[in-house]
Amino acid sequence: MDEQLDALAEHLQATAERPVERTASRWLGEAEAVAVDLAESDLNPSVRQDRLSKVEHLLDNVEETGDEQADEHVAAAREIVAALRPS
Repeated sequence: MDEQLDALAEHLQATAERPVERTASRWLGEAEAVAVDLAESDLNPSVRQDRLSKVEHLLDNVEETGDEQADEHVAAAREIVAALRPS
């Protein structure tokens, strides 16, 4: 799971380097902060799931970024979150 959390943080950090639309940038910045904290912290499983849920909610607010590469990073981040969330 740690590798997936690292990948999640990396994808969201990569969006910060792209010319992203302002509203999407705000949501992505918050999602990035939570994802980086997740990747760097040793959290108990329930807290980890709560934070993954927060990242999922933040990403749900991003319809498009205005940048194709950033959209690809967002899609990859969504896939990682979905894989880490319980069914």
